[in-house]
Amino acid sequence: MPNSAETERWVAPEESPLTVVAHNVRVRYKVMRTDRAPRKNVIDKLRRKQMVSVAALRGVSFTARSGEFIGVIGRNGSGKSTLLRVLAGLEPPSSGTVMTSASPMLLGVNAALIPDLTGAENVKLGALAMGLSPQQADDIFEEVVELSAIGDAIDLPMRTYSSGMGSRLKFAISLAANPSILMIDEALATGDATFAERSKQAMDAMLEKAGTVFLVNHAAQTIENMCSRAIWMERGQVVLDGDAVEVARRYRWFAHNLAEGDEEKAKSLLRDAMDEGLEQRREMELLPTSAQRSSRGAAEARRNRSAPELEPDPFMKIFSQDSEARSFPTAPHSSRKNE
Repeated sequence: MPNSAETERWVAPEESPLTVVAHNVRVRYKVMRTDRAPRKNVIDKLRRKQMVSVAALRGVSFTARSGEFIGVIGRNGSGKSTLLRVLAGLEPPSSGTVMTSASPMLLGVNAALIPDLTGAENVKLGALAMGLSPQQADDIFEEVVELSAIGDAIDLPMRTYSSGMGSRLKFAISLAANPSILMIDEALATGDATFAERSKQAMDAMLEKAGTVFLVNHAAQTIENMCSRAIWMERGQVVLDGDAVEVARRYRWFAHNLAEGDEEKAKSLLRDAMDEGLEQRREMELLPTSAQRSSRGAAEARRNRSAPELEPDPFMKIFSQDSEARSFPTAPHSSRKNE
């Protein structure tokens, strides 16, 4: 049930069934990288392109329950959107396991709608695509129009809508379908205060029916005000997972110091948070790997190396396209086993 009017933050039930389980989820991308260093001959020029392995998620484990409103927060490139896509089944993990109690619905700001159809036609089409009957699509129509707050524009072609209007309409359609698991990627940032309040009330009603909501948002204040729980991510790893107010405030203090140029202070805050979340991450490992089990005794010695670097460093392994090793290389065990 919602908390007091002072914070209006959702409070999750203490006990409820599991809806999402993620175990040691990893995602790596293979992309082409061009070396811009000057080349003197044709052979060297042909070797300019290299295959690069980018680690987007590095062993993410957690569980979610019905009635939880979970905010996912972190800097650009921390793996937030990739995590949601994997949880929603839109992108397979390179390794690891994801289990859900129902089919998750992922809503993104750039979700495509049919531009030449009116908003009203898109409401009905979207409802039918999500499995509602024609009668149910008619029943939810007025509710969708009211929540989206686009007024008379509902009868205009979608191509005349701003990106924010299209996102609000997509969100309203998704929520009206009563999904058991809803994942929102920045969509709530596209509306004004009125839409934010309406959307929060609609999600509270969904959570009352034992749904689960994931919200990715760059604004820590939004996570703090709306969610019951927050997951702080940094470079594909979970830093902290806990009460939304506590985690959001820790992240905001870290981000503030980083923005002010005090990298040493930011590194210290990140390292402290990683150390604090170490035992928590262990508890989330439902099925620890043999490598993880064998390394338990050396955990304390590794703690000083557990925090991700602050500077962007997406390259795990680089190899030339014309090298003898044509297959995708495995990262060295000694340096990557603790990702």
